[in-house]
Amino acid sequence: MSDIYVPGLKSRFDTEKLVEGLMKVERIPKERSEKQVEHLQAEKTYWQDLSRRMSTLRDSARFLYSFQNPFNEQTVNSSDPSVLSGTSTREAVAQEFSFTVKQIAQADRFLSDPIEDSFTVDEGTYTFSMGKQGISFPFRGGSLREFIEILNRRGRDKIGGSLIAIQPGKKSLLIESRITGAENSLIFSDAAEALGLRSGMLEQVKEVSRSLQEEVLMVEPGGTAFIPFNIEGSSVQNAILQFEIATKVQQNTVSSEEQTEFPPEDAANQGSDENPAATAIPSWTPLEPVAQVDDMQVLYLTYSDGTNSALPPIVDSNDFNTYHYRFIDVAGDKIDKTIVSLEIVNKNTHREVSIRNLQFIDSEGEGGLKPRNPVSVAQDAVVTMEGIEITRPTNKIDDLIPGLTITARSPSDKPIQLKVEPDREVVKDAIISLVGNYNRLMADLNVLTRNDERVIQELSYLSEEEQADLRKRLGIFMGDSILSQFKTSLQRAAAATYPTSANRDLALLAQIGIGTDIRGGGSSSGYDPARLRGYLEINEKVLDEALQTNLPAIAQLFGSDTNGDFIVDSGIAYAFETLAKPFVEIGGIIALKSGTIDSQISQEQRRVETLERQLALKEASLKNQYGQMEGAYNRMERMSSSLDQFSQQGNTR
Repeated sequence: MSDIYVPGLKSRFDTEKLVEGLMKVERIPKERSEKQVEHLQAEKTYWQDLSRRMSTLRDSARFLYSFQNPFNEQTVNSSDPSVLSGTSTREAVAQEFSFTVKQIAQADRFLSDPIEDSFTVDEGTYTFSMGKQGISFPFRGGSLREFIEILNRRGRDKIGGSLIAIQPGKKSLLIESRITGAENSLIFSDAAEALGLRSGMLEQVKEVSRSLQEEVLMVEPGGTAFIPFNIEGSSVQNAILQFEIATKVQQNTVSSEEQTEFPPEDAANQGSDENPAATAIPSWTPLEPVAQVDDMQVLYLTYSDGTNSALPPIVDSNDFNTYHYRFIDVAGDKIDKTIVSLEIVNKNTHREVSIRNLQFIDSEGEGGLKPRNPVSVAQDAVVTMEGIEITRPTNKIDDLIPGLTITARSPSDKPIQLKVEPDREVVKDAIISLVGNYNRLMADLNVLTRNDERVIQELSYLSEEEQADLRKRLGIFMGDSILSQFKTSLQRAAAATYPTSANRDLALLAQIGIGTDIRGGGSSSGYDPARLRGYLEINEKVLDEALQTNLPAIAQLFGSDTNGDFIVDSGIAYAFETLAKPFVEIGGIIALKSGTIDSQISQEQRRVETLERQLALKEASLKNQYGQMEGAYNRMERMSSSLDQFSQQGNTR
């Protein structure tokens, strides 16, 4: 049917087909230019991908010897992280410490008696204080749940509350401070005090304090005195012992020089040459001056079993200064014993010690109230470091050792060892990252510069899609001498020797378990062409041992300063970074190649545009010519038909 000619619908000579056939030949230069554009764009993409690989290798190499290199990172290992843990910065010095966590810092947490679900909170202003901090807010009255929502919203990181279901129909209200430390006791004021009493969270204290000694008691130098009292420590753990102390330093009337330099005049004259009859007296020997004693540790608590515990040292002051201590802090593990007296032992040779206004104060009953059901009470963290006791209001302590932060997590009598040491895992990860980036770059270089399918098959870690993509790139830069030289230089850098403090014992990558044939150990395991392509392998066991025993030399192996100008100028990482830099820097080799390709792409695209215009004109011209030809043929055919009709008419006549 396609060969049937229908006048007005189809060309007699199939003009479109003829024109298309001719244009197909004419389009060959344009199609060739379009393919060239696609090829150039692919080349540009391959160069850009190669640039990213080189930049990644350069960054991982520079990281190993830069100011922020991982060899300066420190880590903290604890013998029992559940008791004490630590973190460190790069400023920390590698060393080991012994800590004992006597107690951890806590905040006040008070629980009410079981109360009915129908319990309502009265209208009023509710004020809660925690040391120097606190909150105050008005409440219009309502349920416990509504009150807690407002308390949590206003309290945020200072105070909070919750409801605990005790039994069906009854709950307990828990109000907790979120600020630890003995000085941050939770105090209820205004309507909060009434709520605490109504809910059974607080109770009145009948006796808040009592006086143990009011008059001034003065203890001479070298003297001892006792202030007797009888307090059962286990029942007043949070009670406070308060007193005032003053000291007076005595001045010597005769100096040590006056006592020792000049002998008595009469003694000097007896038995001389002028008076030979006088009885000779032995020469005068000055007395040794009495050693001066300064000891501010003068106060001790004495217990019923005869033992005692020292209170912190006092300070010199002519005026009376007030001191106060919680029994639980000064008694320690003796808190369960009965305290029978305060002993003043003045070992000083020249200092009087006076004490007055000794009082016992129930700290839990401050303001006449104390918690009935305390879940925990506000207290400081008490930690000893190498036998020195440290007290802090929080469990996170960062001001003891530069660069080290310790966190007390639970009390324990067992000493905890904290060891600050180099973070070898971070170093190991950085080295593995460098080797991985090196191998991936080497794989790309092998694919781009070799026309051998085996270089792709050897990369067994790649997915099928990644292998298919690499096949498109296979050998595309095979004639590029710059890439070939770069690949050879990388291989040489990986196998070269570098100066370190360990000298020949550590000068090669292979000596820390990294090389082209590490796992094989040089054994005769057969010919493996993959090992000739420059890929590096890692023997983790050897690497771990090297990191454990020779970390400073490994740091020098990757980057070191050999001339003392504080600028790294040697090392494997330095060599890698130096080789990659000319390719990836601004205006570098890859940038120039990409610029050249861009120019070629622009040139080919202009040619394609020109050819498209020419082809459009050519196609229009061919269609016009074939149209004219077909028109002329049609006219001739009509003329022939007219002549045939005229001839037939003549014959009929």
